[in-house]
Amino acid sequence: MQDKPVALVTGANQGIGLQIAKDLVGHGFTVLVGSRDLVRGEAAATEVGPQAHALQLDVTDHASITAAAQRVRNEFGRLDVLIQNAAISNTRKQPGQSVEAYSKTTRPSNVSLDEMRAVWDTNVFGVLAVYQAMLPLLREAPAARIVNVSSGVGSLTTNSDPAFAYRAIFGPVYPASKTALNALTVAMALELEPEGIKVNAVSPGYTRTNLNGYSGTETVEEGAREAVRVALLGPDGPTGTFTRWENETIPW
Repeated sequence: MQDKPVALVTGANQGIGLQIAKDLVGHGFTVLVGSRDLVRGEAAATEVGPQAHALQLDVTDHASITAAAQRVRNEFGRLDVLIQNAAISNTRKQPGQSVEAYSKTTRPSNVSLDEMRAVWDTNVFGVLAVYQAMLPLLREAPAARIVNVSSGVGSLTTNSDPAFAYRAIFGPVYPASKTALNALTVAMALELEPEGIKVNAVSPGYTRTNLNGYSGTETVEEGAREAVRVALLGPDGPTGTFTRWENETIPW
């Protein structure tokens, strides 16, 4: 059994996930760097430092998830924080194609169901699968926390506002997958509230990462802040919330 608390960050071999891993090590955690590609995960763990360990974890692969949960139990004996960061935005966007142009190919009237399924498989079903696999470990922790990394583009309230500048790109693929993730967050929070396990969703903001072709306006350090803040919530902290940095609430 580890003396230090253990955190698992999915999709942590790059971008926001990697920065979250670095920040949590700074807060005294042993961090498991979840990565589909173990070699990339090992490189990222080396970058983070000796308190980080690569964990092969493909959130769309049941066998990979099961093996990861077993390894966490066998090698570390505990899991205190689960940060569900792994996500994809698309599988079909062409190089150099703008978000606006891509969004026109993913209207409800013309979207590829295969494209929608592929993105939801990672962003929605993958999150639930990892939750189910890791929950037995989290339930054994003294003060477990789950953070689901969502996006403000998934807010139904915001997208229903005619004044919202980005409402034209709301569609069934990435934005709606984050809406569904928000619904899962509420469902998980309701399930675990009697047990004292807090489950919250956060938006990192428009961060420069591979997810958006590095077109974002914020740094990964800025993008990681809210996930880390919520992961460290004390016993009086909230559950079932959707926030961005400095505890700004985003409407569902």
